[in-house]
Amino acid sequence: MSGTSSPEAVKKLLENMQSDLRALSLECKKKFPPVKEAAESGIIKVKTIAARNTEILAALKENSSEVVQPFLMGCGTKEPKITQLCLAAIQRLMSHEVVSETAAGNIINMLWQLMENSLEELKLLQTVLVLLTTNTVVHDEALSKAIVLCFRLHFTKDNITNNTAAATVRQVVTVVFERMVAEDERYRDITDQPVLVQGNSNRRSVSTLKPCAKDAYMLFQDLCQLVNADAPYWLVGMTEMTRTFGLELLESVLNDFPQVFLQVTECEIFLSLLVKFLDADKPQWLRAVAVESIHRLCVQPQLLRSFCQSYDMKQHSTKVFRDIVNALGSFIQSLFLVPPTGNPAATNQAGNNNSGGPVSAPANSGMLGIGGGVTLLPAFEYRGTWIPILTVTVQGSAKATYLEMLDKVEPPTIPEGYAMSVAFHCLLDLVRGITSMIEGELGEVETECQTITTEAVSSPTQSSEQQELQSTSDQMDKEIVSRAVWEEMVNACWCGLLAALSLLLDASTDEAATENILKAELTMAALCGRLGLVTSRDAFITAICKGSLPPHYALTVLNTTTAATLSNKSYSIQGQSVMMISPSSESHQQVVAVGQPLAVQPQGTVMLTSKNIQCMRTLLNLAHCHGAVLGTSWQLVLATLQHLVWILGLKPSSGGALKPGRAVEGPSTVLTTAVMTDLPVISNILSRLFESSQYLDDVSLHHLINALCSLSLEAMDMAYGNNKEPSLFAVAKLLETGLVNMHRIEILWRPLTGHLLEVCQHPNSRMREWGAEALTSLIKAGLTFNHDPPLSQNQRLQLLLLNPLKEMSNINHPDIRLKQLECVLQILQSQGDSLGPGWPLVLGVMGAIRNDQGESLIRTAFQCLQLVVTDFLPTMPCTCLQIVVDVAGSFGLHNQELNISLTSIGLLWNISDYFFQRGETIEKELNKEEAAQQKQAEEKGVVLNRPFHPAPPFDCLWLCLYAKLGELCVDPRPAVRKSAGQTLFSTIGAHGTLLQHSTWHTVIWKVLFHLLDRVRESSTTADKEKIESGGGNILIHHSRDTAEKQWAETWVLTLAGVARIFNTRRYLLQPLGDFSRAWDILLDHIQSAALSKNNEVSLAALKSFQEILQIVSPARDSDKPETPPTVNVPVPVLLGPISGPSLNRPFVRTDSIGERLGRYSSSEPPVVTDELEDLNLWWAAWNTWYRIGSESTKPPTTFDKLTFIPSQPFLTALIQIFPALYQHIKTGFNMDDLQKLGVILHSAVSVPISSDASPFILPSYTEAVLTSLQEAVLTALDVLQKAICVGPESMQIMYPAIFDQLLAFVEFSCKPPQYGQLETKHIANAKYNQIQLFAPAEWVALNYVPFAERSLDVVVDLYQKTACHKAVVNEKVLQNIIKTLRVPLSLKYSCPSESTWKLAVSSLLKVLSIGLPVARQHASSGKFDSMWPELANTFEDFLFTKSIPPDNLSIQEFQRNESIDVEVVQLISTEILPYANFIPKEFVGQIMTMLNKGSIHSQSSSFTEAEIDIRLREEFSKMCFETLLQFSFSNKVTTPQEGYISRMALSVLLKRSQDVLHRYIEDERLSGKCPLPRQQVTEIIFVLKAVSTLIDSLKKTKPENVDGNTWAQVIALYPTLVECITCSSSEVCSALKEALVPFKDFMQPPTSKVQNGES
Repeated sequence: MSGTSSPEAVKKLLENMQSDLRALSLECKKKFPPVKEAAESGIIKVKTIAARNTEILAALKENSSEVVQPFLMGCGTKEPKITQLCLAAIQRLMSHEVVSETAAGNIINMLWQLMENSLEELKLLQTVLVLLTTNTVVHDEALSKAIVLCFRLHFTKDNITNNTAAATVRQVVTVVFERMVAEDERYRDITDQPVLVQGNSNRRSVSTLKPCAKDAYMLFQDLCQLVNADAPYWLVGMTEMTRTFGLELLESVLNDFPQVFLQVTECEIFLSLLVKFLDADKPQWLRAVAVESIHRLCVQPQLLRSFCQSYDMKQHSTKVFRDIVNALGSFIQSLFLVPPTGNPAATNQAGNNNSGGPVSAPANSGMLGIGGGVTLLPAFEYRGTWIPILTVTVQGSAKATYLEMLDKVEPPTIPEGYAMSVAFHCLLDLVRGITSMIEGELGEVETECQTITTEAVSSPTQSSEQQELQSTSDQMDKEIVSRAVWEEMVNACWCGLLAALSLLLDASTDEAATENILKAELTMAALCGRLGLVTSRDAFITAICKGSLPPHYALTVLNTTTAATLSNKSYSIQGQSVMMISPSSESHQQVVAVGQPLAVQPQGTVMLTSKNIQCMRTLLNLAHCHGAVLGTSWQLVLATLQHLVWILGLKPSSGGALKPGRAVEGPSTVLTTAVMTDLPVISNILSRLFESSQYLDDVSLHHLINALCSLSLEAMDMAYGNNKEPSLFAVAKLLETGLVNMHRIEILWRPLTGHLLEVCQHPNSRMREWGAEALTSLIKAGLTFNHDPPLSQNQRLQLLLLNPLKEMSNINHPDIRLKQLECVLQILQSQGDSLGPGWPLVLGVMGAIRNDQGESLIRTAFQCLQLVVTDFLPTMPCTCLQIVVDVAGSFGLHNQELNISLTSIGLLWNISDYFFQRGETIEKELNKEEAAQQKQAEEKGVVLNRPFHPAPPFDCLWLCLYAKLGELCVDPRPAVRKSAGQTLFSTIGAHGTLLQHSTWHTVIWKVLFHLLDRVRESSTTADKEKIESGGGNILIHHSRDTAEKQWAETWVLTLAGVARIFNTRRYLLQPLGDFSRAWDILLDHIQSAALSKNNEVSLAALKSFQEILQIVSPARDSDKPETPPTVNVPVPVLLGPISGPSLNRPFVRTDSIGERLGRYSSSEPPVVTDELEDLNLWWAAWNTWYRIGSESTKPPTTFDKLTFIPSQPFLTALIQIFPALYQHIKTGFNMDDLQKLGVILHSAVSVPISSDASPFILPSYTEAVLTSLQEAVLTALDVLQKAICVGPESMQIMYPAIFDQLLAFVEFSCKPPQYGQLETKHIANAKYNQIQLFAPAEWVALNYVPFAERSLDVVVDLYQKTACHKAVVNEKVLQNIIKTLRVPLSLKYSCPSESTWKLAVSSLLKVLSIGLPVARQHASSGKFDSMWPELANTFEDFLFTKSIPPDNLSIQEFQRNESIDVEVVQLISTEILPYANFIPKEFVGQIMTMLNKGSIHSQSSSFTEAEIDIRLREEFSKMCFETLLQFSFSNKVTTPQEGYISRMALSVLLKRSQDVLHRYIEDERLSGKCPLPRQQVTEIIFVLKAVSTLIDSLKKTKPENVDGNTWAQVIALYPTLVECITCSSSEVCSALKEALVPFKDFMQPPTSKVQNGES
């Protein structure tokens, strides 16, 4: 306050007020004159007050209504600026507390108006808050109005206002209650009335309350009303309210001001006078006498029983018995709690809070100083209060020392501790009396019940006093009545007893007293247990448990939920919550808190006292003797024992017994010698305690197991998240309990193992290790235990025992799985022969090991499996064999360790061998089992479901084996795939004959084709990335360095295997209904593989194709092999000895494979396949062949370095298949098919090869060798033409097509085929750079010349054979041959190979020599018309070629070539011209022109420059000329046609001569002195000779045969000849002479012209 009332502050206030009023007056000058006036008068008023009064603040407060008035008027203007100024001024006045009650009321009214006008809302709230927090002048209506104003603003639309108002409301509500508390404080000393009577008064009448209390009451009442959605009584003007906000306010009030509400109690219980005398405010002697009186009652249990029946059990009656006990308890407590003030909150920090007793132990120990030397007298000591224990009376009798002194006038002095000692004896006698009375009666009832029901119920051992009496009368009603009394008595007294005994136990410093207290608690616990009063039983046990542990510990172990459940007053005594009975509480309905142990591990060290050990022994005693009645409280007992064991450092050893051991971590254990000697005893008792569990009845045993389980769960919770040493007490004791109860293991097996399985999953390794240890020990013990009946006859029990072993498979911790597998290994070694129906479980455990579980686990599991396969296959039920197959297969799929996978495939082979050897036995047993299951299924009306149904069971077993191997054939690892593939095909090959015939259907469809599909799928999608190394330092060969290449190997293996089966088992497969469909699918697979972009796969596919096509026809019965071909596995009929117990004799098979095969033939008619069906198969094969051929040889549309081009070996193999295939389909092979074939042959030959492969495939360019592919192509055509040759007439129409095909090949000699758009290099230019091994391959075109030439030879041969065939004539084959040969002939020297054109010429001559006669023969038909021009052009192109001979051509070579030309002209002169009458004129004309051109080797102007170099072909020219001449003067003209030839020849010849002469004259003139070239001179001489010869011949001819035109042409030569006279060459001159001489015969006088008959 001094801050606001100091002179400076007052002065400042006055100044501020005046300046505020001035500002107000200024603001309102114009608009609000009344306000201005009020402000000005206000200034005067303030000055006056300041001048006249010394207590200025008081004066201001007195006159505050007037002082405030101008500001209120200012607010009334509702002008924001003015309003803000006024509110600020008002707040300043409030904060100096110069506002009176009336002024405050006026201010609140003004604020209300502003609120209703929604002005300055935040300022309003601020003003209200200042007003209510700075003083207490506002009450009643004004206060309620202010509160309502805040509430109203809380429900405005504006968020900020809303939240601010909410905060204000909360603060105002708190202020109202704080005022009340302050008010109470002020009046506390004045009035002696701590309890307000408002609780008893009517709700509306609050007149008795002081002002602040009244406000608080009204506010609280209205909040309750509002929350209940009722109208408020006091908060008038509320418009809205939310229930949540109201509840929040109520909660905060109750939380913040509990004492206001706690002072209200109602007292309805009247205690008896005697009990009243024990009150603390009574004189000592009176209390002592009262205790003695009560002691007299306590030693008479029957009397107490009457009290209980007469009073406690009647309605509306005082609970006398209970009050007596409670009063005793309160009395004992009051003796300690002197003075009687106890704040419960203060002592709750118990453990470390040692309220200075006479001996103060170290502060953190929580221990009282007890022990030798501190106090010699037996006594109770608590909180510094020391009370000796006096020997007042003998047990069980009451001695009334002070009761007998009541005649004395003066009260005697009571010795210290007397009252306590009597009270103590009261309690003990009370307990002893009640328990022995009730237990006696209970024993009688139980005995009678046994007699009546004559049921031998094994009664748990009870304490020695309980005799089993017998009586025979109807007890039922009596028992019900008695039980009600017993329960009432216990319920009435237990709370008081427990409170008192717990306190005394805590305070006792005397061993004997402690023993008595503990015995009382134990007896009560046992009695409550027998009566089934769980709460009280647990409460007594809790007390003993707490006594066993250090106080510091009791808090953590047994008190975790105390706070939550205690609703009575309780005093925390030495860290224990003890129920404090107050006379006003209905105590028997209250539950004492039962603590949960092990919430958190204790920090630091804890100490155990001898009293703790004493309590522990009591606890052990209780558990041992009264285990049967402990029920759920086993949990308390065991939790406590667990902690004690932990503190004492006992650790579990094998079998679960606890032995002293060192703690692995945590506080070090220090034990005194006294305890050291006790430890073995305690350990022993502990073990005996669990051993005695075998005598408990089943229900009690379950309680014990449940308790151990929940204890273990807590230990598990505690061990989460850390790897400290966990508490293994519960797990060890579960094991111990399980082992001793093995004779009735069934009843506890499920909960026991269920829990241990949970322990096995714990993250703490030590914890789960023990869980697994316990579980596996129990399983092994269970299997070896001598059960009755034995396990072999009790399959259900055996499966029950093995089941947890299987459940362990669901746990992922490797250490647990290792334990599990070790257990399996031990079981196999010890019990393997007798597992019987347990096999599936055991095998399941091995099979449950997953891939990701680490190598060592897989290895151990695999060891187990190997043991099973080597030793136990013969002993297990045959139905389990399939599981063995599955498990072995699953190990194959593990990718942790390649060797295991490969070995497991080996195991599968061994298993298949075993099946093969024991086939007979296995089959019988499986069939028997199948029949039984079938019967069961029919009874239940369900369908029997097993894999591969309906194959017979033995076959199913095989199919499962095949399916497993099939899975392994598609493993990601190449080695596994390879091994599995080989094994699968070997086993099908070696043992497949054991299958029923119908099962082959499944083998084909479900196993083989399924496998092929998967392999194809994986191969086609495999990765093409290069794999650098094969793990470790293994280098991978480049042919296997991508996943794709590795899959290729698998595909090859699989396809080959399936094809082999189709081949070798054809006789079995063909009779199956859908063989043709299977054949189609196999072909489809061959096709996919052949078309795969992998050379290895595609080639192998063709090999498989060849393999399945080599079958000539299916085996008939007569020649069916006795033992079908197997895959290198000999199958002897007498098998060697098989390892296994008692099987050392050779095992002879009764039916050989042959017999088994025989069954096929005996049970089915002999297989005679329909030829047609067989044909269909071949045609299917042809279609596949065609698809492979057309797809694989079709050039790709685009090319890059990854483009796949089929290899030569592939193409060769493909083409080589055709001849064999053709043999089967030739009867239906038609032109379409031939067409298809042609396309493929052509494309195949066109495929180039890569340059890195070429050195291995190509012959060098000079060798005329064919590649094997080319050989194959020609062979295919050869096969065809031979077939046509011997075939029916109808086939001969194919000849032309074959010619076409061959001629196409011939063309390759000059124009190698294009492969799509691929650029190929000529072989000579291709780089063989071996250094650039991995550079993209260049593509090299093959040398097609040898192939083309061989094709040409074939054409000639074929034509010679077939020239006259109708088809060959009709299809213009001859013309096509000529047309084809024209290309190399016209290229001549430009041909890639010289041999080509020479061969072409010789071929042409051969063909013409055969063909021309045929052509003449058919001249009239016109079939050869188009051939002649083609032939003429061919001659022309060849004889006058445009290609230049190479420079290095020798003279001899040239002459040889010339002789070929000569041969051609000879052919013309012998084969063509003599038959001119059969030949078209145009053709003859062309021939003549040609001869003419050849006859004169002149350099006619038509020659190009390039031809000047042509060497003179004198022989050729001569031949031409002679031919011309020969036909010019044919005297034997028999037909006009021949004459025409002569005329034509002459005219051509003369024209030719004229040209040569003209050119010669020209050249001679131009050359001047230089002689002309030799060849030109020779030519002119030749022409001159020819002219003279011609004229000679003309003369000899009959004149009528010579055309006038001819003569004219001859004479026209004359002038030209004359011009030659000037020539310089003598040779020319002499020839000229000879030529001119004959002209003399033409010299004749001119004849006169005759016109129209006139001269």
